[in-house]
Amino acid sequence: MYARTTTIQADRSKVEDGISRVRDQVFPAVTAIDGCAGMSLLVDRESGRCIATTAWESEAAMRASTDQVKPLRDDAEQSFGANSSEVATWEVAVMHRDHASPEGACARVTWLRGDEGLADRAADVYRSVVLPTVQEWDGFCSANLMISRETGRIVGTVTFETSAQLEATREAAKDLRQRASERLGATVDDVAEMEVALAHLHVPELV
Repeated sequence: MYARTTTIQADRSKVEDGISRVRDQVFPAVTAIDGCAGMSLLVDRESGRCIATTAWESEAAMRASTDQVKPLRDDAEQSFGANSSEVATWEVAVMHRDHASPEGACARVTWLRGDEGLADRAADVYRSVVLPTVQEWDGFCSANLMISRETGRIVGTVTFETSAQLEATREAAKDLRQRASERLGATVDDVAEMEVALAHLHVPELV
């Protein structure tokens, strides 16, 4: 499975308009494209950062969709009050879902970077170190890891039922990040806590 992420820096006053547009217009259109396996949208209303992720059955399907997706991306940018976005492509290395994310769910997203071999090591460390820990935390819904062999970057996302449950794990998550990054020889680039505005990624269990 593969994924494309689009990060938009929205006008904070237009985040709700953007969510509605993605849910009602972009989501039905993109999921109708051959090979698409769903879409999710994470938003941070305070900073305006929004991340839309589309999942694809193969790398070929993802790349073939490029021209069809572009006008949808442009539409989303306009709705969020933005004039550009950052696009990245990933291989979905790990996906574990305990249960579907309910309304009000929140996610913690962690980006790391390292050497060329990071992507190959990351899945093993995520399975052996990260997953056994996070799935025991109260409110855990799902966790996934995406890797980019070309850039030496990885991104992990852990979703919780409520913002309170996510906040309660901050210190434990900090310790876990340190352990995992040291084992990987990787640097943590960024961490974000975001609202799950749309949760329709139909990626199968990959552990």
